[in-house]
Amino acid sequence: MKDKHASIDVKATGTNVLAVVILLVILFPILWMLNTSLKTEAEIFQYPPTFYPHELNKKSYAAQVETGDFNMFQSFGNSLVISLGAMLIAVVLAVPAAYAIGSYKFKGRKTILLGFLVTQMLPVSVLLTPMFIMFKKLHLYNTWGAAILADATIGIPFSVLILKNYFSSIPKSLEEAAYIDGCSHFGAFIRILVPVAMPGVVVCAIFSFLYAWGDLAYGMTFILDQPKRPITAGIFNFMGQYGTKWSYLSAFAIVTIIPVAIIFIFMQKYIIAGMTSGAVKG
Repeated sequence: MKDKHASIDVKATGTNVLAVVILLVILFPILWMLNTSLKTEAEIFQYPPTFYPHELNKKSYAAQVETGDFNMFQSFGNSLVISLGAMLIAVVLAVPAAYAIGSYKFKGRKTILLGFLVTQMLPVSVLLTPMFIMFKKLHLYNTWGAAILADATIGIPFSVLILKNYFSSIPKSLEEAAYIDGCSHFGAFIRILVPVAMPGVVVCAIFSFLYAWGDLAYGMTFILDQPKRPITAGIFNFMGQYGTKWSYLSAFAIVTIIPVAIIFIFMQKYIIAGMTSGAVKG
């Protein structure tokens, strides 16, 4: 019996050690980026490399609010508006679409699902030209609307594919009970089905927001004016014609990922619960 418990403890310890090693490997680039942001330019290229800054460089972070026409706080606001807009559109369109695909069997259902899957695999460069033409004709070019709609096209397919499993796993009897109680189809959908699938909706909302927050291609292509551009576009402010200020660039990257880190810290419980709840059809 003791041998059995000892074997279990050894396996648990080995698993924990492996988890810590994997975590360190994953976090190493971020830690090195933080380390680089606090070094001087000379120390960054020093050989052998230093694993901590010998001379603390605070200017790299101070430069984030002092660089030319780039306004860090305004760009954060732009990214917030674009990300929230893309998230709202993705959730509003994906929830009813996922319900229809997950709850009803109709001709062309598999083709539609394949279409959503294919759009996830298309590279951004393929979509830029047709989107540019559409936004130009709709007079949305160089506005937040173009970036919002473009970023929503990333979140919608992902959300539909995730939420489809939620709605298909909800017992049909639950929906029928709502009809017996006097609910209409829309009433049952809003009052019963959406609340049951809420963990999945939260996950899709978070990932749609993060997709839009991290986008660079759409924000740079469809918005020309610097004051309207999202925070990710600020990366080019530290890449000059004659060189790159790596400490400033690293500091910018650290500041940019802070909102993402905060979201994951406070929402990880909902993300894990949402992803695992929809993983198995019950």
